[in-house]
Amino acid sequence: MSSSPAPDALLGPADVRELAAALGVRPTKQRGQNFVIDANTVRRIVRTAEVRPDDVVVEVGPGLGSLTLALLEAAEHVIAVEIDDVLAAALPATVAARMPERAGSFALVHSDAMHVAELPGPAPTALVANLPYNVAVPVLLHMLETFPTIERTLVMVQSEVADRLAAGPGSKVYGVPSVKANWYAEVKRAGAIGRNVFWPAPNVDSGLVALTRRTEPVRTTASKAEVFAVVDAAFAQRRKTLRAALAGWAGSAPAAEAALVAAGVSPQARGEALTVEEFARIAENKGAGAAGPVEHKEPRPQ
Repeated sequence: MSSSPAPDALLGPADVRELAAALGVRPTKQRGQNFVIDANTVRRIVRTAEVRPDDVVVEVGPGLGSLTLALLEAAEHVIAVEIDDVLAAALPATVAARMPERAGSFALVHSDAMHVAELPGPAPTALVANLPYNVAVPVLLHMLETFPTIERTLVMVQSEVADRLAAGPGSKVYGVPSVKANWYAEVKRAGAIGRNVFWPAPNVDSGLVALTRRTEPVRTTASKAEVFAVVDAAFAQRRKTLRAALAGWAGSAPAAEAALVAAGVSPQARGEALTVEEFARIAENKGAGAAGPVEHKEPRPQ
């Protein structure tokens, strides 16, 4: 006899509304809550994420459990991080009722994902989440930073955010999220999601973004914080040349120019033209005007 879940284990539109009504839950804009009501969509997300039978998946913002149940069909273990008191209290019961044979493979962390520093059980190998639009980028970066064992990530975010995360140098939407995500991973768009699979239907389109962690970290002697400081400064005034935009970071425009020249980057360039490796070289060469270019060394552990 097969131990696979029953065909109706996943949540459909009626199930989602019934669960929400029983819990007295109204999706809130404050937390960016839009619940997925289509079983085919969550199964598609799991397929696109390439979840394997031996994966330990962390999910942020599971809500009523639509994606959680689909992940439990495919992964060895699922850890859900939920900030909402009512939803966090209800989710284990939903899993136990709809997939009793998988309840032992599920763990809940009742916390703000931005403050999660450790997770129960085995280390996560994948992150799959429908991220609230208002906190998508900081949550994604925090999880990638905090849990280096996460090799593969698939997040559903607002379509514009997906474009920014996956953008390359030279794109009009290339910016801070693009560079910082690329510090950790190779990033690409992985599909679009229509509005009608959510309740309530959002007034924006959604997109899937796939991130595969770099097998080799960015080669630099600068720390992540030092590199990110250059990125933040470069895009704070993105219309300015880097010589002008990095003046505050470097201490003066001439000091910024010296760092840029030492890094092999044109002082007249703009941030949107640079790769994460070039930002790292600039960080390495802060103060180059006084001390000369920094000799490139083997990277320190990030």
